[in-house]
Amino acid sequence: MGRHGRKGRGGGGGFGKRRQHRDDADNHKRYPDIVKNNEKLERHYNTLLDLPEEERVEFWDALKRELPNSFRFCGSKGQALAVRNLLETRYFPEIQKIEYEGKQVDLPRPVPWYPDELAWWMTTPKNVVRKFGPFSAFQKYLVSETSVGHMTRAEVVSMIPPLLLDVRPGMTVLDMCAAPGSKSSQLLEMLHVGEEARIKKALRGHAAEYGLDLGPETEEEANVDMSADPSDAGRATGLLIANDADYKRCHMLTHQLKRLSSANLLITNHDATQYPPIKLPPHPDNPKRTVYLKFDRILADVPCSGDGTLRKNGNIWNNWVPGGALDFTSPKSGYCMHPIENEAVIGAAVDRCGGLEKIDIIDCSDKLVELKRRPGIKSWKVMDKTGQFWDSWAQIEEKMKEDPDFVAPGRLTESMFPRSGGEDLPLERCMRVYAHLQDTGGFFITVLEKKAEFKAKPESHLKQPRATTKSADEEGTAAEAQADPALKTEANDDAPAEASVEEPVETPPDHSQANGKRSRDDDEDAESDTKKARIQGDDVKMTDAAEVAPLADDTTSVATAEKAARPANGERKDTSIKYEAPFVYLPPDHAAIAEVKKNYSLSDRFPLDRFLVRNETGEPAKAIYYSAALAKDILSMNDGRGVKFISGGVKMFMKQDVPSPDVCRWRIQSEGMPILEGYVSEKRVVHLHKRETLRKLLIEMFPKIAEGGWESLGEIGPRVRDMDMGCSVLRIEPDGTEDGFQERIVLPLWKSIHSLNLMLPKEDRAAMLLRLFNDTTPLVNNGLQMQKDKEEQKRKKLEQEAAAAAAAAAAPGGEASEAEATPTNADEAQTEPQDAEMEGQNGADEADAEGETEDAVAAA
Repeated sequence: MGRHGRKGRGGGGGFGKRRQHRDDADNHKRYPDIVKNNEKLERHYNTLLDLPEEERVEFWDALKRELPNSFRFCGSKGQALAVRNLLETRYFPEIQKIEYEGKQVDLPRPVPWYPDELAWWMTTPKNVVRKFGPFSAFQKYLVSETSVGHMTRAEVVSMIPPLLLDVRPGMTVLDMCAAPGSKSSQLLEMLHVGEEARIKKALRGHAAEYGLDLGPETEEEANVDMSADPSDAGRATGLLIANDADYKRCHMLTHQLKRLSSANLLITNHDATQYPPIKLPPHPDNPKRTVYLKFDRILADVPCSGDGTLRKNGNIWNNWVPGGALDFTSPKSGYCMHPIENEAVIGAAVDRCGGLEKIDIIDCSDKLVELKRRPGIKSWKVMDKTGQFWDSWAQIEEKMKEDPDFVAPGRLTESMFPRSGGEDLPLERCMRVYAHLQDTGGFFITVLEKKAEFKAKPESHLKQPRATTKSADEEGTAAEAQADPALKTEANDDAPAEASVEEPVETPPDHSQANGKRSRDDDEDAESDTKKARIQGDDVKMTDAAEVAPLADDTTSVATAEKAARPANGERKDTSIKYEAPFVYLPPDHAAIAEVKKNYSLSDRFPLDRFLVRNETGEPAKAIYYSAALAKDILSMNDGRGVKFISGGVKMFMKQDVPSPDVCRWRIQSEGMPILEGYVSEKRVVHLHKRETLRKLLIEMFPKIAEGGWESLGEIGPRVRDMDMGCSVLRIEPDGTEDGFQERIVLPLWKSIHSLNLMLPKEDRAAMLLRLFNDTTPLVNNGLQMQKDKEEQKRKKLEQEAAAAAAAAAAPGGEASEAEATPTNADEAQTEPQDAEMEGQNGADEADAEGETEDAVAAA
């Protein structure tokens, strides 16, 4: 349940490119079927769970079935609903016509307990999906929307914990074991609920003053609760810190989360058991007092033995051994179906934190009422590594008294057993999700609430019998509980972090990864859906990027990090400390910021003190980022001072080659557009109302506007013809006269001397074409064609010069003419590699995942 320690090949399939079992009819390698049978495993859980016979059969039958595919709609609620509605209206009518083996196939259906029907699952067999055309179109849509971040693949049970945390705008949240990021994306969405409408409402009172045209007020804007997060002109003020102990997975996490374009996100790289305290700026009334960050919520999906993932990790059937869960206790554990990794850990955690007066187990039975679950159990047996069951710790002690030579197999401790006395814990408030209840994987969730300040007891008090195996201390288990970040309390909101648990959290306060084992998330399928950037050699430039995309070859990241960490004298530094470029905030009067403010006539209400760069010089080289105010405070106080930050801030501006110093060289990046667009004056705004105009801009890159080309751009033609060069805001505002064209979108638009270009990556263009127009027309890059035409002209000119030189050499006095022709041939030889280099640059720009303009074409 939850994060698991072993990785298997099985699984529920997916809509990305994943390794799958194939039918015999397919010309692909067929992997041998996994024998899903393990007598000791079945005896173990039959004894522990004590299910009625009929339910026991259902339990094991469900675990042996393939897990349904599941996915979730992401981003803002409006965007998510639009993508979901299109799924139902365009694809479902065709799918429901399909019959297979005399029966109508099952449609995908919403997960009943997920809010607003934004999570779905499907049980259609893969051989049926591959056989019928409507499913092929459906899958293309899923892949397309996943690639641009509007959907994510995740197991449904992994979606439960964020929903139970009751995260609201303005809160500060820590996701302690976050990669690959499915749960983090849920938490981010909760922090941003209502933000767009709040910003618009806050701006309306000043729109006329700054010449802003915000369009008609929407229903959402009219009904928005401004008090939900009021302190920063409607902008979200909360923060999510997404942490992971694995450096490479942190960069994969960055790639997964950056699609949400949140300025309220920081990514850190720390062992969760040793997470450092985070300083905040001192309070003006007491500047000498150190203030530390307190979290409102903590989510921890920590490692476990993973037998709750039997349906998608089929190798666990073969690999499971008695006592495997013993490596994930004491009480550093994650989740599976085993009570020693679940209820026993909760009991030990409450004990170490001072009892129920300090930390309480919250009853969530009234939450997600359509989620079928079972209460936590209060009585269980413990199986050692030989397969023998023990009823209690007292039984082991009695055996040791009777037989001085007796050695209990395995690393058994007292905390693994049910409590034999003292405070009665309400473990029934814990939640157990079994596969047969709702066709899911196995899962265990507990919500804990901090009631008062405390300091956790050390782990060394746990009793262990004489054992043949190494002790916990010998295997590297910490003797003392490390300091966890404390969460907010009214009594002490600026104390340094101590081992504590605050408002609803998913796990106990000790979040170790047992014995150094690194596990993968229950929603690991999200990783397979994340598009891996092909980065080779020194292309990973950590000195000028707020994030690094996940690598096709992970060794590239390590090698580049080691190279960056190596001093000039060639001696090797400790490469366990990964090099990260610093976060440097620009002063509001910096020349680049002044240029941006002037060009876009930014409203004075937009904060100019939150722009940052990531390089040693502290000067804008290629990109300028933007962060929320709290993120700025944290980065300014902690970057390079004990906290390892991997990513922070949204890429707001990219540097662009321009033909004249009068043209602003900083264009708005698509990620930053939702944050900035409401503050840009009308002089840099283009309004688009007709779908065919948008379709042309999506399909055609660099359409000509010179020599009457603007006339082909429909309604926006006269506007772009007369406006200044540089970047503008394109607002797609459907006028309601065209069916199916309702989505309001804001995009960056670049005007050069001769052409226009929508600044979007190719995959975003293709996804938007498919979503809005059901169109798969290949994209046309006029910029590349223009470059090829120029190169062809150069080639013809060189041929003509060579022919003229040859003719001159054949004429009287040809020897002198032939000698004169030599420089021309040399020039041609020099030109060839230059042309090839330019052509390669064009190809690289065409494939650029950031959608950067081909500078030579744009400048022209």
